[in-house]
Amino acid sequence: MNYYGMTKDDLNNQFNNVKKKYAQLAKEKLSLDMSRGKPCAEQLDIALPLLDILNSSFKSPKGADYRNYGLMDGIPEMKAIFAELLEIEKEKVFVGGGSSLNLMYDMITRAYCFGILGNTAWCKLPKIKFLCPVPGYDRHFAVCELFGIDMISIPMNEQGPNMDLVEEYVKDPAVKGIWCVPRFSNPDGVVYSDEVVDRLVSMKTAAPDFRIFWDNAYCIHELYPDAQKLKNIFKAAELAGNADRVYMFASTSKITFGGAGISMVALSEKNLAATIKLAGIQTINYDKLNQFAHAIFLKSAENVRHIMQQHANIIRPKFELVDRILSEAFADCANISWSKPKGGYFITLKVPEGMAKKIIELCKKVGLVLTPAGSTHPLKQDDSDSIIRIAPTFPNITELEEASNVLVCCMSYAILEKLTA
Repeated sequence: MNYYGMTKDDLNNQFNNVKKKYAQLAKEKLSLDMSRGKPCAEQLDIALPLLDILNSSFKSPKGADYRNYGLMDGIPEMKAIFAELLEIEKEKVFVGGGSSLNLMYDMITRAYCFGILGNTAWCKLPKIKFLCPVPGYDRHFAVCELFGIDMISIPMNEQGPNMDLVEEYVKDPAVKGIWCVPRFSNPDGVVYSDEVVDRLVSMKTAAPDFRIFWDNAYCIHELYPDAQKLKNIFKAAELAGNADRVYMFASTSKITFGGAGISMVALSEKNLAATIKLAGIQTINYDKLNQFAHAIFLKSAENVRHIMQQHANIIRPKFELVDRILSEAFADCANISWSKPKGGYFITLKVPEGMAKKIIELCKKVGLVLTPAGSTHPLKQDDSDSIIRIAPTFPNITELEEASNVLVCCMSYAILEKLTA
């Protein structure tokens, strides 16, 4: 409904109706959550056989005993699966533990403490800066904040980050990297265009140790078969003569078990050697038994894609439900919009400026938890106060419908309160 074209009397009548509805919601003592992009129980159940898969199996086909020390960079079976999925050489793959965020944190820590490939450690420099496409992933920003790294917001468009701005900022030697969620970006669902990929790997950077943190978290998380593909950044970087520029991360956290899957980072030969050297001091090796169990369960890239089709069948109706409810309420309202991603885990809702915090607060008071306002921006500062991240995957379909209707009510309340003031 487009409240902005109504008369004052109509607005007051609408507001009275919405206030009654909101008061009723408050009495219901709801407990609804659309705050984090988590798999639902039905998705997690797909991987239940993984828990029983090892039994007494602990040796690789070549006889390596995975109960013992060794293979710092991961078992070959998981390297092969990741390599096939991401269309890279298995020699580039470093297999870690249950969290790709942990690997990203480690790569930042090593650069900060020891430097990258002989360059000055970041901690010894007067200022370090990172480029942060917005809206973006709050945990990326939290890592930078912890290390005192200045964050520069780069607006996203339908092609990816604004590359004119990126290319201008990297002329500053203090700019050491950029965070990227390149396929079904968190939270807009944007897939980086071929042109953006090419410009990222070929642009001239003042910092020789500039790195692209390519968080390919949703690399195979399509909701629809016609979802846009992502250009292979490693091949593009090699052609541009900048193979060392890319750190590519991925994990099985939204394929098997959240936080208990397998993570990986793909690196150039030089970067991989440096990473193995430092990681070998930090730890003996990651959990190879979990890696082996995953390799047996996942089997191959083709089987992983089959598993992800099952995931898509579970969560696609949830995205479509949220879109339908928002469309029924606000399709003709020009200053309200939302993303309609072909994959990933999030929907970005854009409300009139200055209203995101108010809407999220109203939702919280009646029992609906959303991601805090500003979380999609560095230091939680969304100057427009207009971005709300919706995570529709975790609630069941009944809860999601209820949560979406609560959200619509709270949006209407905030808008009407302002228009009738």
